[in-house]
Order: sequence, then C-alpha cells, then structure tokens
Amino acid sequence: MPTESFDVVVVGGGTAGTFAASTVADAGLDVVLLERKSESNAGHIACGDAIKGKSTFPDVIDREYLKDESFTNENIQYARFENPQTEETLEIPFEEAGAVVDRRRYGEVLLEESERLGVDIRYNQVVQDVIQEKGQVKGVHSSQNGDQTTFEAEMVIDAAGAMSILQDQVDFSESTFDTKVHFQQFCSAYREVIEVEDPVEYDDSIVFMPTAELGYLWYFPRTETMINAGLGFQMNKPPMKLVDHLKKDVRSRSEFENAKVIDKLGAALPTRRPYDSAVAPGYAAVGDAAAHVNPATGGGIPGAAKAGHWAAEAAIKGIENGDVSEDALWEYNRKVMTDFGKRFAAIDLYNIWAGTHNVDELTGIVTALPGQALIDALGKGAAGMSLGLKLDTLRRTFGHWKTLFGLYRVHQQALKLKAVYDDYPRDPDGFEDWRARRDEIYDTVYEISGADPKY
Repeated sequence: MPTESFDVVVVGGGTAGTFAASTVADAGLDVVLLERKSESNAGHIACGDAIKGKSTFPDVIDREYLKDESFTNENIQYARFENPQTEETLEIPFEEAGAVVDRRRYGEVLLEESERLGVDIRYNQVVQDVIQEKGQVKGVHSSQNGDQTTFEAEMVIDAAGAMSILQDQVDFSESTFDTKVHFQQFCSAYREVIEVEDPVEYDDSIVFMPTAELGYLWYFPRTETMINAGLGFQMNKPPMKLVDHLKKDVRSRSEFENAKVIDKLGAALPTRRPYDSAVAPGYAAVGDAAAHVNPATGGGIPGAAKAGHWAAEAAIKGIENGDVSEDALWEYNRKVMTDFGKRFAAIDLYNIWAGTHNVDELTGIVTALPGQALIDALGKGAAGMSLGLKLDTLRRTFGHWKTLFGLYRVHQQALKLKAVYDDYPRDPDGFEDWRARRDEIYDTVYEISGADPKY
C-alpha cells in the first residue's frame, strides 16, 4: 500500500472541508482533500439552498466570485409561514436580506478556489480507517477504485458529514470528544429543484409550513421560476414517505402546474446541539460531522464555513508549534461554542419541548394568535404591543395557556443556556464543570416538557 505524507488531511469536500483545506493551503502548509464523489459530481449535495439573513464567510476564498457564480437570488426579505389550518400566510421580515444559492455550482466554486490556493484534491476517495498512535490520529487509509493509499499527516480534519465513518474508527476514550451521538438526533430530508412556467409571487421569501413528524416543508426560490422544494422529519419519530408527501403538496399548488423536476436528492443531517467537544489529539470534526447545523431549520452553510476555517487555524498553529494535542486545539471548540454554537444549543431546547407536542397542537397555537398584527408588534419589541393586542392575544389563546407557559419557561432556560455557552472553558480542565452546569439546564427542560433525555 503506497504512503503519502502531508501536514493536514481533510476528509470531505463540502463547505466545512473546502474552507478548512483552503485555510491550510493559504498558510503555506501541504494539505490533501479527500472527496468521496467524482470530480464531475462533487459539489452536488442535498440542501435547501437558503442562507437566511446576514451571513458572513471567512476571508480565505474569493467571496465575490463565489457570489457571482452561485448566489442566484440575493433578495430574500421575508420568511413566509403558511398555516395549513387557516391558509393564512404570515410574513416575518429579515433585518438584512438573505439569499438562495445554486448549491451544486456553489460547491464547485469552493473546490475550484481550494485548488487555486494549492489544495491537492483527490476524488473518488473512500476513507475506510484512521491511523492512530498513542491516542493521536496520524492519518487515514483510503481507497480509490479499489487501490489503497495511506495518507499520513500531523492533523486530520473530519468534514465527512453527518454520522461520519471516521468517528467509528477513532478511539476517543482518552479525549473529551463528544460521543453521545445517536441516529435519533438526526433528521431525514429530501428535496427537488423544480422549474415552473411563470414567476412565483414569493420570489423575495423563503416559504415554509409545518408537516408531519415535527418536520417542515419548504419552498425556496433560487430564481423566480426555479424553486427548491423539500421537507424533512425527525428520526425519533415514525418514518414518513418524504417523496410522496412532497409530491402531494406540490400538486396542490397552482404555481407548479406543468412544472419540471430537474434535480432530486436526499440526505440525513443533525438536529441536535453542536458536539460538546469536537477535538482529539491530531483530529478535529467540522460542519455536519460536528453537528454544526441549526437544529430547527437544518441550515448549516455559514456555520460550516466558520468551523472549517477555525479548525484549520488551530491545526496550523498546532503544527507550527509541534503540538496538536487536545489542549492545543481547544480554542477551536471555544470559538464555535461562543459564536453560533450557543444559538444552536438554545434552539435544541425548543426542539426538545416541541417533540412532546404534535404538529396540529403547535399549529393550533399559531392559528389562535392574532396573526400578522402580533408579528408586526413583536418586530418592534414588547412596547409595540398595544393593550388591546395583549388582551386579544390572551383571549384567542385561551385553552393553550399551559402550553404557552411551558414554552415561556423553556425560553428562560434558553437564555440561561446561552450564558453558559458564553462561559465555555478556555481549556479542557474546566470542561466537566462546564458540562455539569449545562446539563442542569437540560434536566430542567426535560422536567418542564416531560421529554425523555435526548443525550
């Protein structure tokens, strides 16, 4: 079996992997990126394509080129909630415009940029095992069309996606790496890209509605005539026939008459809090491989880009100092947790609470609220609610007060949780104490909601 040596091996050529590899190459280190798909199919990933509100990308690739090539709709001003019980539509404005991308072209551009910066990209690579010596990950064994190669490195960055096979191969027993991962903490999703004959009226919005098994169905306009339509469900719920469910709804909508499906794809993604720790000696997980995904919407593009960049920065510093221990890589954990990690963890609490209620009940609460007037008021803060609106809200939500009070209590715990994540330890020594404080909040939410422990 031939052996090749690099400073860093990156496994996976999605958002997190390409930003990680590009960052390493930009610093002048030798890096190889191992991508499972063929060169012609790389970048083709199941995704909702939407980037919601203001999002920034690390300044390592040509961001203007990325936008020019793959951002097909940069005028997303609203999230539109379609209530299936009343057929009412609520528009929730974004503070700053979001975007919808051509995900395949987006992925291709990231790989182009990685190669331009000096990343050695190998396609059709199926990573099968890791090399680990005295607790430190030192590389991987990979196969390309049946030919085996060993890739040695000072650092391995795992961007291999949800439920990465690498994490089944690494011995994490002497590290803090989060191993409380189960398939029930994930969701299954399916999406189609559909071309319609006439422009849709919601070309400035991302449209969503609740569906069975605490999932949601979406319609995200790449352009005014090219719609990303999809849905997902939680894997801790009974299985749902995703394709049939989507087709049924599409056929009920007049804008899809005579429409043509031009692409279809499915995937699994994490709907849980980010990994408590995503580092081990010589190893870091990024993006979906570390649950860097909004557990309510499944959105993960900006977080994956940041995580890949930050993990690479930690790897670069560690290699330069001759130390890629868990302690040396720890700052990567802290950057994630005090940035988007705290927000995703807080959203996870709402998921736990929602999991104890059925979709009809939750939709019924939305139905009972005084619609757009309430959203407009909340957009201005509590002071925007008149006394009459407050009284009307109380009247119309009668019968849901207990549920709403439970939601309020979860909200209070979510605020506490964000504060705990802001206090994420600066080194592994404070990790167990931090996790104990965090787990107290989860225990309270389990008590409030009646949910079974998720982790």
